[in-house]
Amino acid sequence: MASYSTDRELYLKRLRRIEGQIRGLQRMVERDEYCIDVLTQVSASTKALQSFALAMLEEHMSTCVVDAAAEGGGEAAVKVKEASDAIARLVRS
Repeated sequence: MASYSTDRELYLKRLRRIEGQIRGLQRMVERDEYCIDVLTQVSASTKALQSFALAMLEEHMSTCVVDAAAEGGGEAAVKVKEASDAIARLVRS
């Protein structure tokens, strides 16, 4: 089971809000709205996705990584490497 299962509805609500922002962007382009207004909304959508990604990363660190460390063995190193790779991808994007 994923560590975010208890907060699944909150995460889905955030994603639906982001989806609405993207659909709003589509409508703005369809209506030929001013470029800067579209770019402002792109920035807001990007920030919302980044915030969601950080929440998921925090969830992973506070549950998956902590649980693996508590169990001992090599699994903790794997979970930390996964988190490090995810952070690297987020920084590059």
